[in-house]
Amino acid sequence: MKKIATLLAGGSALLAAQAATAQELTVGYFLEWPMPFLAAKADGAYAEALGMPVNWVSFETGTAMSAAMASGDVQISVSQGLPPFVVATSAGQALQVLDIAVSYSENDNCVVATELEIDKDSAEELNGKKVAVPIGTAAHYGFLRQMDHFGIDVSSLNIVDMAPTDGAAALAQGEVDFACGWGGGLSRMKEHGNVLLSGEEKEELGILVFDVTSAPADFVIENDDIVSTFLKVTAEANAAWNDGHPADMLEKIASESGMSVEATEASISTFTFPSVEAQLSERWLGGNVQSFMKGVADVFVESGSIDSALDSYDDAVNTAPLAAAQ
Repeated sequence: MKKIATLLAGGSALLAAQAATAQELTVGYFLEWPMPFLAAKADGAYAEALGMPVNWVSFETGTAMSAAMASGDVQISVSQGLPPFVVATSAGQALQVLDIAVSYSENDNCVVATELEIDKDSAEELNGKKVAVPIGTAAHYGFLRQMDHFGIDVSSLNIVDMAPTDGAAALAQGEVDFACGWGGGLSRMKEHGNVLLSGEEKEELGILVFDVTSAPADFVIENDDIVSTFLKVTAEANAAWNDGHPADMLEKIASESGMSVEATEASISTFTFPSVEAQLSERWLGGNVQSFMKGVADVFVESGSIDSALDSYDDAVNTAPLAAAQ
């Protein structure tokens, strides 16, 4: 990860020369990650609103998105994971968070073995237990925050560094008492245990799991109208989806995601798409996201994943285009 971060920092020097008024827009996104903006993509709403061609390029990782933005090949990335964003900005790449693309707090959590019969009201019984945690990830940060909330002495725990899929297998086999992770690994964990806190309960504590729309800072400065228009189209798609989950939108989202309608519905049902008003509040871009990024970065430093964290991540968030979109 350090090598990647170094490359990203060097690539960011190219941005000043490449930032100019855009004649066309290249946007990065993920396949098999169903979101409302894909319906707007299918309808050509972005190109129509912007009055220019929009090229869509799919990526497999948020780190690859950072590299593409550093080289100038991509101007905006939709649903970039926060950890890759933090890695890039910590290394010196001048990126900015523009909006909250999706919140999926229910898709990242810690699960306690069923037979222990431990829930949030008896969480103190976790002291001294063995836990599988993917070190240096947002799940690691969420684990630390939950343990702090419950007053668990982390030094008393036997912490094993495991990817979510491995942690799920260890939990199923009784090799660990609880495990933390996301996605398919988390789903399998839940077959053998229970979560301590729901996604909504974690959000109330400021423990967030979310992706962002991001862009190079120079591009945003040079093209603020383009950026705000892009965010407006996204916000309108989110609002349309939130207003009853229309079947025609679901079909378009599924097609653009490269997924079946059934799989799309199952996945998107665990996602939430905050309104613009909510995104601009203290709970999100009004301050909590900046503090959250600092916490994630500090976890990465402690784990050796990155060399250092910024003193503050306030400059890595730019709410002006989203406010203008509102």
